[in-house]
Amino acid sequence: MDVAIEITSSICLLIGSFLCISGGVGILRFPDFYTRMHAAGVTDTLGAGMILIGLMLQSQDFLVFAKLVMILLMMLFINPTASHALAKSAIHHGLKPELELDIKERNNTESESSSH
Repeated sequence: MDVAIEITSSICLLIGSFLCISGGVGILRFPDFYTRMHAAGVTDTLGAGMILIGLMLQSQDFLVFAKLVMILLMMLFINPTASHALAKSAIHHGLKPELELDIKERNNTESESSSH
């Protein structure tokens, strides 16, 4: 039974680590605030959640397990709400999402200016 718990815990930790790394890459590569915020929200909620679940499976002490469960529950409620509040505030202050046409036009103008 210990081997199954260790394997499951390792899988959860690996998935969580992958989600955190891919979210970090998304924050660096995505073009506008809204897509970057989505990458950060996924990283916070899913990546850290999977890491916490992996740590819960490895904990031997009930108090540590209870604390990790409380952190997970608070994170599952707070992170999506914070992402929503940030997006709503950005829209309220006039930050428009970049559309695909805007990105293509910007790339075309950049390639024309670099060729001259």
